[in-house]
Amino acid sequence: MTIDNNNLLKSILASFDRIEHINAEDIPNIDLYMDQVTTFMDKRLRKSTRDPNEDKILTKTMINNYAKNNLLPPPVKKKYSKEHILVLIFIYYFKGILSINDIDTLLKPLTEKYFDTDKDFDLEAIYTEVFSMEEAEVENLKQDVISKYGISENMFADAPKDSKDFLQKFAFICMLGYDVYVKRLLIEKIIDGIREDAVKAEAKKAEKKASQNKAAAQKQAAQKQTAKAETSAKAKK
Repeated sequence: MTIDNNNLLKSILASFDRIEHINAEDIPNIDLYMDQVTTFMDKRLRKSTRDPNEDKILTKTMINNYAKNNLLPPPVKKKYSKEHILVLIFIYYFKGILSINDIDTLLKPLTEKYFDTDKDFDLEAIYTEVFSMEEAEVENLKQDVISKYGISENMFADAPKDSKDFLQKFAFICMLGYDVYVKRLLIEKIIDGIREDAVKAEAKKAEKKASQNKAAAQKQAAQKQTAKAETSAKAKK
């Protein structure tokens, strides 16, 4: 994303129009080797980086680390499916604002339930529906940026002339930054709730299994006791 500081607002709005996500139908339906995956991701997402000439979209080391940390299901015979790429795209967008642990909490329910399934409602269906909101959300963001920019332009009216432009940009960045800060806190709180629900569900599952094992053990002990009693009774006869 390139911003022209001489015409800041116009440049920002134009940059929004250049942001594109990867459509699910544009992802190859054949399995790819790691080099092919990194090439595909780089080609499709490079325009969204801060410095397209330097920034890396995805590297082999990144992919290996994602798999090592269980964010990404392991490849099959060193090949990655379309669903692997969908997961990598989610990771790419989340990694700028969330920790690896939080991304794991968020993606694990998806990969465990919807990855590599033969059901109609799969990971691709989820991806497609989530990114269908992009156009409307971009318009909302545009209006929000226009509003914040307008507020910043009216600030520091009495500031020294040689500092006014910088201070107004500083105010604009502060408003955008506070918005990011609050939304990140909100996201983290929601993820904490998801994590707590998962822990409770696991505890309940373990408790149920322990109860079933106890019941089974008691039943087995009773059967043994009955068999022992029957054997003893036959011996007396």
